[in-house]
Amino acid sequence: MATARPARPARKAAAPAKATGAAKKSPAKTAPQRAARPAAAPAKPTPVKAATAKAISKVTAPAKTEKKKDKPEKVKVVRDSFTIPKTEYAQIADLKKRAMGLGQEVKKSELIRAGLLLLSSHNDAELLKALAAVPTLKTGRPGKA
Repeated sequence: MATARPARPARKAAAPAKATGAAKKSPAKTAPQRAARPAAAPAKPTPVKAATAKAISKVTAPAKTEKKKDKPEKVKVVRDSFTIPKTEYAQIADLKKRAMGLGQEVKKSELIRAGLLLLSSHNDAELLKALAAVPTLKTGRPGKA
């Protein structure tokens, strides 16, 4: 079943081409009609030279840089995925509940980052001991069993 298309709005009439020669001129146009036409659009301002534009921007630049100094620099984040056993994943949920009980709402990524802070504060012997306690896993996506 074909549906009718909605009507398109009428297009503006294109400006008539310039007449060349006496045969194409319209005798109906008189001086008063030409005067009644709207005035041509004002001329565009001439572009500022690049050197002048740079000099102007240098004058206004200090105010902008002062605002930027007040804001802390944004840290770029990286999105990644990893494999973790269900028991350790459940520990994340338990730690989140524990933090909520202490009045601190926390996200999984924040817990992992806090763990990294703790590990980085240990000396080499303690780090190796902690790594030895973590069993190695087959990397990649878990297979369907």
